[in-house]
Amino acid sequence: MKKILFYSTFLLLLSCSNNNQKQGDEKPQTKQLNISILLDLSDRIDTTKHPAIPEHYQRDIEIVRTLTEYFKANMETLTAWKAKGKIRIFFSPAPSNSTINDIANKLNIDCSKLDNRGRKQVYDTISGLFTQNLTDIYNQTIQTSRWEGSDIWRFLKDDVKDFCIEKDTTYRNILIILTDGYIYHKQSVFNNGNRFSYLLESNIRQYRKTNWNQLVKNTDFGLVVERNDLNNL
Repeated sequence: MKKILFYSTFLLLLSCSNNNQKQGDEKPQTKQLNISILLDLSDRIDTTKHPAIPEHYQRDIEIVRTLTEYFKANMETLTAWKAKGKIRIFFSPAPSNSTINDIANKLNIDCSKLDNRGRKQVYDTISGLFTQNLTDIYNQTIQTSRWEGSDIWRFLKDDVKDFCIEKDTTYRNILIILTDGYIYHKQSVFNNGNRFSYLLESNIRQYRKTNWNQLVKNTDFGLVVERNDLNNL
């Protein structure tokens, strides 16, 4: 009787071990992508004022092309009938140039609203679509010299959750901000002690030292933070 009990217990433990092994071997489920790309059309892309090789806007276009290839790879992994990814270009605030807004509207892809044929078309054309239309957006901006930068701080304060986070947990939410590292908009300029709504040469110059990390900590320098609910981004 003891032997039977021993063997039964051993088999039970072996079964549990095998189940745990199978669970451990299971690959994590590939998530749908929800990619939001915020463009900053400030004078950072002015080829006369800030010339570069390649130009800053050309770097932006290449970054976005890489993102579209990543999006396509995700579609391929999920297969056409399961792919429900989303990717779009947007501004905050919207430019006053209606032509630019019309072009940007073409760069709002939602595969969850498409049938298999529509998703196949997205897969085949998305990289060229984004490259061509982004080129048109930057050309329009540079030709008119209307530098309308993004209010990044206020966007992160007020709109980022509604714009960029899907409540559906099967999505991975990604926000890409194409800018030059500075944060400034004339409608959002204030500070609270050593915390600012903007980052410019004027308030970061003193931290351009080898011990910048310690200086930042000692002086509590940084951005004014208005929210802490972006864990899913």
